[in-house]
Amino acid sequence: MSKPCIICVAITGSLPRKENNPAVPVTIDEQVESTQAAFEAGASIVHCHVRNDDQSPSSDPEKFARLMEGLRKHCPGMIIQLSTGGRSGAGEERGAMLPLKPDMASLAVGSNNFPTRVYENSPQLVEWLADEMLTYDIKPEIEAFDLSHIHQAATLAEQGKLKAPLYVQFVMGVKNAMPVDKPTFDFYVETLERLAPGSQWCGAGIGANQLLLNEWSIAAGGHTRTGLEDNVRWDKETLAPSNAALVERVAKLCEQYERPVATWQQAREILGLKAV
Repeated sequence: MSKPCIICVAITGSLPRKENNPAVPVTIDEQVESTQAAFEAGASIVHCHVRNDDQSPSSDPEKFARLMEGLRKHCPGMIIQLSTGGRSGAGEERGAMLPLKPDMASLAVGSNNFPTRVYENSPQLVEWLADEMLTYDIKPEIEAFDLSHIHQAATLAEQGKLKAPLYVQFVMGVKNAMPVDKPTFDFYVETLERLAPGSQWCGAGIGANQLLLNEWSIAAGGHTRTGLEDNVRWDKETLAPSNAALVERVAKLCEQYERPVATWQQAREILGLKAV
C-alpha cells in the first residue's frame, strides 16, 4: 500500500498534568518545542489545547494566538488544528479562537458520556461551530465518539453545513464511550465510506490502546493520531518520554505496513488544504 499516512500529534490536551508525566508540554514555549520535535519525527498535523498557569484548560484566544505564532515560526508548513473541545470552555466560548483562522479545528457533532460527565454538544452549538468554520475557511476534523456521530456528519455535509470531503476521526477507548473493538472499528470505516464517499479518516485510541488503534488505522489505509494528550505512558511500566518518541513509534509502524509517512505538503494535498 503506497498511500501516505498522515500522523497527527495531540501534544497536550486538557487533562494530563506534569504530575502524570513531566514530559507533558504545558506552557506555550514547551508546546512549541515539543511540537517541533514531533514535526521533525514525522507528524504533519498538531492538535492543540492551551492551559492556564495552574495547568487548568483554557479557551483563551490570546493563548492560542501566541501558540500559533510559535508553531508557524518553528514548524513551517505543519497543519495547525485547534481544539473546540468541551473541557476548555462552555458554549460559544469554545469557538472563540476560530477567527484566528487555523488550518483545522476539531468538531464534535454529538453528545456522549465521558468518564465522569456528559460531553455535551447541542445541535445548536454544533451548527454554530460548523458555521464559524465555514466562515473562516477552517477544515473541521469531525470527532466521532459514537456511530451516530458519523451519520450526523454525513447529514450536515448533505445540508451544506460541512464542506466535503469530510475528515473524520474515530475516537475509541474513552471510558463510558465507544470501547476499542475491531468489528466496530471496521464498521466505522465501512459506514463512513458508504455515507460520505471520498472522505478521509483517522483513528485515535485513548489510553493503553493508543498503539493498537495506530496499527489498525495504518493497516486499513487510514491516518492516525498519537501524543501525550491521549496516553502519557509508553507501556505499563514506563512513561512516554516525549511526543516525538510516540510519533517515531507510529512512523515505524508505517514502515512495517509499507505506508510512507505523509509530509506536510502531502497531508495538505490529501486534506484539500491550501499550500503555504
